[in-house]
Amino acid sequence: MKRLLNKPVVLSPRRLVLLKAALHFLFLGYLLFIGWAAITDNLGADPVKALIHTTGTSALNLLLFTLLISPVAKHLPFPGLMQCRRLSGIYVFVYALLHLFAYISFELQYDWALVASEIVERPYITVGFIALLDLLLLTLTSPMWVRRNMKRAWQQLHNSIYLILLLVLIHFSWSRKTALQEPLVYWVIALLIMLPRFVYWTKRIKRRR
Repeated sequence: MKRLLNKPVVLSPRRLVLLKAALHFLFLGYLLFIGWAAITDNLGADPVKALIHTTGTSALNLLLFTLLISPVAKHLPFPGLMQCRRLSGIYVFVYALLHLFAYISFELQYDWALVASEIVERPYITVGFIALLDLLLLTLTSPMWVRRNMKRAWQQLHNSIYLILLLVLIHFSWSRKTALQEPLVYWVIALLIMLPRFVYWTKRIKRRR
């Protein structure tokens, strides 16, 4: 894939800080918007279902956004954008954790025996819970000092983001049951985002052969 711009987009340290601040404002602002809508009873006829669905789809949207950063940074080119990938990834975990919290608190009423049985007995919840645990690992190992200490193992662990994407898409599709139009759209978007990586991996395999 050719670069879209002749010269790379270069950000000064000050503008990079402003970009990160804007992302914090956007991601936190949307969380506050959801919380305010819940408090003021503006989430529709079934607020519990709406809250669970909104936090879940927001986590998926952020996951796709995070995976989009690398190809955009490479092919625009916009190298400074890579500095925002960790920030975005952490918010994926925050939204996913709130998704689980909304389910446990409002749907299951903190019945921990029921929570355990739901995770074990409902495959789509099992898949989602595994994805959340993997996101937790990536979040805990995201600081730069951890990356330096883990060396090559860090990259191997963080490559599991692609497995997380697959698990989240399966979880989302499974949870929608008969309403598959929305999950299908997400599958198509995910495939388009992953396409440059598929091309790169294919070329690497051919070179090795």
